[in-house]
Amino acid sequence: MPMNHVHRKLCSSEKWASQVASVLPEALNGQELGESVLEIGPGFGATTRVLVDLVPKLTAVEIDEASTALLHKEFGDRATIRQGDGAALPFEDGTFSSVVCFTMLHHVPTVARQDAIFAEAHRVLRPGGLFFATDSQLSFRFRLLHIGDTMNVLDASTLPGRLATAGFTGVEVDHEPKRRVKFSATKPG
Repeated sequence: MPMNHVHRKLCSSEKWASQVASVLPEALNGQELGESVLEIGPGFGATTRVLVDLVPKLTAVEIDEASTALLHKEFGDRATIRQGDGAALPFEDGTFSSVVCFTMLHHVPTVARQDAIFAEAHRVLRPGGLFFATDSQLSFRFRLLHIGDTMNVLDASTLPGRLATAGFTGVEVDHEPKRRVKFSATKPG
């Protein structure tokens, strides 16, 4: 996981987990995720703790081996945890009703790798499936937290085109500069 020590400490803290638990349901804003959800990049599992109680079947893919081991230990049989790369997902086409990513895309080192994640999300979604994500936007505090980290902030203005290139339709982007970007898109049915 491309994070400095301070960032890792924050994202693994109870304070962060509590904050995520209080804002994630609102961020989802009634999105219908369906019965089989894939979470890409759960990190230390703060978002996974919320999702596991919201959806019937949750699968999470985490690239970092140590974090994957911690997630296995915490979630046991409550969720399927796989070690893997969101840009090369280890699942069959059309496996999931929705794919979600929360505050992780800025840790993907290049736009091309982010686009590969978008394409993989599209591939593993069923027709009519939802891709939903949120991520932080550039601010002074955000920049300080990421000293020594991989930090490739999403350009909200390019998301509609990038998601369309991956095959998505119905793209909606909600952008709050210096705070967050939230987007949803659908795999044509």
